[in-house]
Amino acid sequence: MPRIHFQMQLAELKDKLLAMAALSQQAVESAVDAYLQRDAGLCQYVRQNETAINTAQRELDEMAYELLAKEQPMAIDLRFILAVIKINGDLERIGDQSVSLARRTRDALALENIELPVDLAAMGEFASRMIRSAIQALLEGDARLADSVREMDDEIDRMNRRAHADLLKLIQEKPHCTQQAMNGLFVSRSLERIADHASNIATDVIFWVRGADVRHQLSMAMD
Repeated sequence: MPRIHFQMQLAELKDKLLAMAALSQQAVESAVDAYLQRDAGLCQYVRQNETAINTAQRELDEMAYELLAKEQPMAIDLRFILAVIKINGDLERIGDQSVSLARRTRDALALENIELPVDLAAMGEFASRMIRSAIQALLEGDARLADSVREMDDEIDRMNRRAHADLLKLIQEKPHCTQQAMNGLFVSRSLERIADHASNIATDVIFWVRGADVRHQLSMAMD
């Protein structure tokens, strides 16, 4: 009976993490939409949503640490709880990046709206897809899907470098567009960081499922 109760607690912990992931996913998508649509209302929604994300993070951490202390889990259950704690932190930081995007969008509303030579909508969709795939990997315990998320990180890094180069070129050619270009640089960098957090989540799924620490494998392969 105690073992059944513990497994039920693990299932509840997983459900809470998935709910937290949904909040963070919505924050990213709303922040990107706010920037693309110049929507002050969506900016406010993202900032209000931060409170729910922070509350969910605290509740998750408390439950995870309590399970560690009371149940003293072993092997795969221990790895799962440790992965939940780390994933929870990445989801909270995704929320923080979304709020930063919303704040930058509010600043941009005071500027003339110009078309930038970068596809930030595509970057936003790509980052969101990475989060969705990482959470699906968690839901299904799918290490192969988690591997694919880590591989996707290279593509959004490339997109960010291209955006950086194109926006710096815009500043050089049209100095009067500097503020708008700087906003674009900030958005691009924030989306790249959000994707990094999705990759971190995938890494923790692999740790849970395979018991393998792969945090530095991709970077080592590139050296």
